[in-house]
Amino acid sequence: MDIYEKINELYDKRREVELGGGDERIEKQHEKGKLTARERIELLVDKGTFVELNPFIEHRTTDFGMDEQKGPGEGVVTGYGKVNGRPIYLFSQDFTVFGGALGEMHAKKIAAVMDLAAKNGTPFVGLNDSGGARIQEGVVSLDGYGHIFYRNSIYSGVIPQISVIMGPCAGGAVYSPAITDFVFMVEKTSQMFITGPKVIETVTGEKISAEDLGGANVHNTISGNAHFSGATEEQVLKQVRRLLSYLPQNNQEMPPLAAVEESGDYRPDLTDVIPFDAVRPYDVRNVIEQVVDRESFMEIHKDFAKNIVVGFARIKGETVGLVCNQPKVMAGGLDIDSSDKAARFIRTCDSFNIPIITFEDVTGFFPGVKQEHGGIIRHGAKILYAYSEATVPKLTVILRKAYGGAYVALNSKSIGADLVFAWPNAEIAVMGPQGAANIIFAKEIQNSENPERTRQQKIEEYRDKFANPYVAASRGMVDDVIDPRETRIKIIQALEMLRNKKELRPYKKHGNIPL
Repeated sequence: MDIYEKINELYDKRREVELGGGDERIEKQHEKGKLTARERIELLVDKGTFVELNPFIEHRTTDFGMDEQKGPGEGVVTGYGKVNGRPIYLFSQDFTVFGGALGEMHAKKIAAVMDLAAKNGTPFVGLNDSGGARIQEGVVSLDGYGHIFYRNSIYSGVIPQISVIMGPCAGGAVYSPAITDFVFMVEKTSQMFITGPKVIETVTGEKISAEDLGGANVHNTISGNAHFSGATEEQVLKQVRRLLSYLPQNNQEMPPLAAVEESGDYRPDLTDVIPFDAVRPYDVRNVIEQVVDRESFMEIHKDFAKNIVVGFARIKGETVGLVCNQPKVMAGGLDIDSSDKAARFIRTCDSFNIPIITFEDVTGFFPGVKQEHGGIIRHGAKILYAYSEATVPKLTVILRKAYGGAYVALNSKSIGADLVFAWPNAEIAVMGPQGAANIIFAKEIQNSENPERTRQQKIEEYRDKFANPYVAASRGMVDDVIDPRETRIKIIQALEMLRNKKELRPYKKHGNIPL
C-alpha cells in the first residue's frame, strides 16, 4: 500500500466519523426539528474556523454486545474555532451515535478539550444533546461525568463557560450545565431534569410531560435554571455568539471594547421616564435604554424573578453589568428568587472584570410568611455578600426609593460602592414616609381631632425632613445628587475614573457565601 492509498484511507475514516450515526439517524434528528452536532458547530463559529480534535477516539466496551457496535466519533464532536474573530473551545454531543450517551471515552474527549480551554484562557461552550449515561458501560460512565463536573468547578471564574441544551439532558448530566456561567435552552426540543416523567410517575404517581417537567419555559420562568431561550436552534446559537461579545476571554483580561456611534450623552428624556409619585409603577428598561449605548442591552434571566432586571450592556463601547429594581413588578421589592438572580449575576461580573451599575428603586425585602419560611434572610444575604466581595468598579444610581435593609444591600457606600449618585427626587430612609409617620407619630395621630389629616401632615413632615437625598449626601453616603438628564455623563466619567481600580482583600482560601 503506497502513501496515497494511506491518505485515501484517512479520508475514508474521516468521512465515516463525520457521518456519525448515518443518514437515517440524521434524517430522524431533522424530523424532530433538531440539527446535527456538526451543523450546530457551523452555526456557532465563524465560517471555516472549526478545527476538530480526537475524531478517532472509540469506546472500548465489550459487554452487552457493545463489541459489535461502532460509534464514530464516540458520540461527541470536540475542537476549537472562532466566534467574532476570537477563539473558543467546544463540544457538541451527537445524538445520532448512541443517542449522545456519555461513556468513558466520550467523557475523556470533553475533559481533554476543557483542559485546553483552561490552559489557553479561552471560553468553553458545550452543546448538550444526550440520553444521559451510557448504561452498558456501568460505573465508568458516572466516573466520566465526575471528571467533567470537577473541571466545570475548578475552571469556574477562570474562563467563561456556556451550556446550550439542544435536546434531552437528564440525570447527572444536568449538573454540568448547572455549574456553568450561562445556560441556553431551545423551546419545545430541549429538556433538563434529574428524574424523567416515567420515573416520577412510578415513584409518586404524578403524570407530567417532559416539556412541562423540564422544558425551556419551565427553567426560564419558574426554576431559574436557564438564563436564555429561543424558538429555534439558530436563534439560540445567535444569542450565544452575542453573549460572547460582552465577555473577556478569561479572568485576567478586560472585556472587548465595541465601536461607538457618536451621539450626545445628555439625555433630556430621562426626566419623563420615572413618575414623580413614588408609588406609581414604571418599566426600568426605559431608564436603561436612555443610559446605555443604543440597542446594546442584553437581558439575562429575562423571564425569571421579574422584579429585578439584570444584564450586560455597553456604555461608550465598554461592557457593564446592570442590576436594576423593576418597580412594575412587586413594586421592585426583593424576594428569594430575585436575591439569588442578582447575587449570581454580580459574582459573574466580578469574576470577569465587568463593572457593575445598580439602578435602585426599592421598597425593601418582600414581606410574608412564605418568604420568611423560605429563607429570605439567607437568600437576601447573598446580595450583601456578592456586592461586598466584588472588587470591580461599582456604581449606584438611586432613581426614586431606597428604603431599609434593601438600601444597604443594593450596593450602598457602606458595603463597598465606589460612587453613589441620587436623583433629586430620591427618598433614602429607614422606611417609607407612610409607615414611618404611622409609627413615630402614632399618639399624635390618634389623639388629634382629624386623625387622617394629621397623618397626611406627618407623612409630609417626615418626607421633607428625612426622605430626600440631601440628608444621606450630608453624611457622605451619597457622593452627589445629579440632574437625571446627566446620568449617562456621570456614569461615563465614573467608569473612566475607576478604570485602573485595584482592591486587595485579606488572604483566604475562599469566602463562605450563605448558599
